[in-house]
Amino acid sequence: MKKEITPFLLLSLLLLFGSAEMSAQEKSFITVRSSELNNGVVILEVLKAGKAYQLQCNQGAPGCTNLKNGNYLMVELPKNFGMYECRDIEVYPESAATTDTAPPDKDKKLGEYCLVEK
Repeated sequence: MKKEITPFLLLSLLLLFGSAEMSAQEKSFITVRSSELNNGVVILEVLKAGKAYQLQCNQGAPGCTNLKNGNYLMVELPKNFGMYECRDIEVYPESAATTDTAPPDKDKKLGEYCLVEK
């Protein structure tokens, strides 16, 4: 009986800590200032807390959207999560920000990008 409980307990702990990691995502608001397509890469010029950044994604990849100028909610994913090998972020409409602790509804996600400091 003990051998059956141990794998279940380990799996439960893994799921518990994994969900805690996902809920510790950093959320902030960004303003998209411009966008361009360069050799199959969508590049968005954004401002976050007054500092300039670029969001980049590969055109045609799932979640790669050329956003219009405006304000959005950005969620920085934990290390080693997401599609890209960089500071991977997800972008949501500004209205998706429910509370400081609750993650936004995944159905409202507009895109997934690589965050690059300028």
